[in-house]
Amino acid sequence: MIQLYPSNLRYSVDLGWLRSHLSFSFGEYFDENNTGFGVMRVCNDDEVVGGKGFGPHPHSDMEIVTVVLRGAIKHEDNLGNVEVTLAGEVQRMSAGSGIIHAEYNASETDDLNFLQLWFMPSERGLTPSFETKRYDAQGLKNQLLPVVSPEGGEKIAVIHQDMTIYLSRLEAAKTLSFSQKEDRRTFLFVIEGSLSVNEQSMGTRDSARIEAEASLTITAEEAAFFMLIDLP
Repeated sequence: MIQLYPSNLRYSVDLGWLRSHLSFSFGEYFDENNTGFGVMRVCNDDEVVGGKGFGPHPHSDMEIVTVVLRGAIKHEDNLGNVEVTLAGEVQRMSAGSGIIHAEYNASETDDLNFLQLWFMPSERGLTPSFETKRYDAQGLKNQLLPVVSPEGGEKIAVIHQDMTIYLSRLEAAKTLSFSQKEDRRTFLFVIEGSLSVNEQSMGTRDSARIEAEASLTITAEEAAFFMLIDLP
């Protein structure tokens, strides 16, 4: 079963300094029928103007992944971590038993655009931790490149959940296949361009929630940059 979610049906917030498009219930937006997908709880498509950001605030028992698409985000937390994550990099924070952090646009003038993703951890009360990994941009070409996984790696962030986040840049008319194991879910998000998944078309910023499909055939209708998440 493939459920498509067009980008224009996402809930949108515009605070002037922040423009956010929400795929799931978050903050002021609550829909009891849209609170998550498997262990996934949040997919926010955020734009933050120069010099602005989110002040110190707490989190606990959540795996938070930030995929920077444009600009740079500065992270600070009460563990002493201070780091700037750039476009082409992925940031992972395990809130665990509790963490206080702040995140800001690292530029005073340029806009920042990022996807922020929240997932339930495999267990509660983990030791809080943080890391940034730069993925191989050339490795995105016409293949699914893991950028977050339980095992991690030199260019792969570690996450405390049985799931993997892939990114891909697929040239026009090229096709990729993905096998979905029994009792697994797949979340697909088109960052740029357009594609089809099992012959169902998706445009820029559209998403799909997929269950009970043994195999997925993803074809770029035009050059496409997309994210695929394999979830329990």
